[in-house]
Amino acid sequence: MNTLDEWLAHCERQHPQGISGIELGLERVQRVAQRMRLSMPCPVITVAGTNGKGSTCAMLEAIYSEAGYRTGVYTSPHLVRFEERCRVGREPVAADALLPAFAEVERARLGDGGSGDEGLVVLTYFEFTTLAILRTLSDSGIDVAILEVGLGGRLDAVNIIDPDCAVITCIALDHMALLGNDREAIGYEKAGIMRTGRPVVLSDPVPPQSVLDRALEVGAQLWRIGKDFHFAGDKQQWGWAMHPSQGGRKFSGLAYPALRGANQLVNASGVLAAVEALRPSLPVTAQAVRNGLAMVELPGRFQIVPGEPALVLDVAHNPHSVAALAENLDAMGYYPVTHAVFGAMADKDLPAMLERIAPLIDRWHLTDLPLPRASRATDLAAALDSGASKAPGGRSRVAGCHPSPMEALRAAVLEADPADRIVVFGSFHTVGGVLKDGVPRLAARHLAN
Repeated sequence: MNTLDEWLAHCERQHPQGISGIELGLERVQRVAQRMRLSMPCPVITVAGTNGKGSTCAMLEAIYSEAGYRTGVYTSPHLVRFEERCRVGREPVAADALLPAFAEVERARLGDGGSGDEGLVVLTYFEFTTLAILRTLSDSGIDVAILEVGLGGRLDAVNIIDPDCAVITCIALDHMALLGNDREAIGYEKAGIMRTGRPVVLSDPVPPQSVLDRALEVGAQLWRIGKDFHFAGDKQQWGWAMHPSQGGRKFSGLAYPALRGANQLVNASGVLAAVEALRPSLPVTAQAVRNGLAMVELPGRFQIVPGEPALVLDVAHNPHSVAALAENLDAMGYYPVTHAVFGAMADKDLPAMLERIAPLIDRWHLTDLPLPRASRATDLAAALDSGASKAPGGRSRVAGCHPSPMEALRAAVLEADPADRIVVFGSFHTVGGVLKDGVPRLAARHLAN
């Protein structure tokens, strides 16, 4: 195979996208990794959680880059191109740079590595691609690896790498068919990235007891927001401090992170705790912290695109992240009409998502997504028309169903006035669908006349 697209198609054909029919656990992935002699020759930060993982990874990447370190980052899923999942030196790797690693994983899983451990190993699409990206990072001469866990923790392919510091962001209800039906069960899975004697930063202000119990059980060094470190701020600036028992380091007069949204201060606080935890091996100056937070970029996280109407892009796709999106939209000020471009997976808690945000939406443009497990736009329309998700005064209505996010966006622009806003959310695939040809720059039809 000569191109990345060919390798990804091969993974789709040969390795199941999910885990149905495959024994759960890391044994298969570890077996292939051992055949590859895979290791990470630098400090590793592993980031798990339900929401805030991508923002946390981006802020860590920005701070360490500003401190002069060569960073390697693995995140998933991607918005437009697969290469977005693997960044070295703050840039996505070239597609061709991934090809040797894909070939090596294939040889190793087929047992053709001369290691004496023969026999084919079945890998999922995510496991196969994770191993390829980990190999690419390990060969890239990086100074620090920042690895985002896919959805769980304990059984996630990323967890074959022992982190020097673990970060667990907020824990909420999502992927319940795989992780459990409540926060305690989900928290236990996320806590699987902890390691004995190593720091774990917990930036969930109200963590499940299962996470605290697991830290005690394995003997991890637990750093909790609100207990071991905290933040405070006003409208102009904010500050962060460790508890005196943890060294008492402080940052004051910080500019707000370039990533928008009130929830980003919680993420940034966990980031600063992780930076402090790794200070002995990766020292960072206060100026690098300030510059990194001020310059961090991450598409699709409450991303406001200038234009008329205003365009907001957010990958919010579960009740907790949609609630944060609603809070951030509330803080934007007055808009005469808010249009939504919305597409979502069928396994999401749609009633909870819609109940929280529907009062802020006047017109819904619903979209199909190019995945079998996605809800159809007509099903989303039925959920909205059921009555429970109507905005006060009955203003919220379905304006149309569309075959793709871009077509839904075009319809919303045709209907919108220049003073309105359009919010695109519900899935990475929804936001990615409107970014596939670049960031849209909107001009309402009234301006074009």
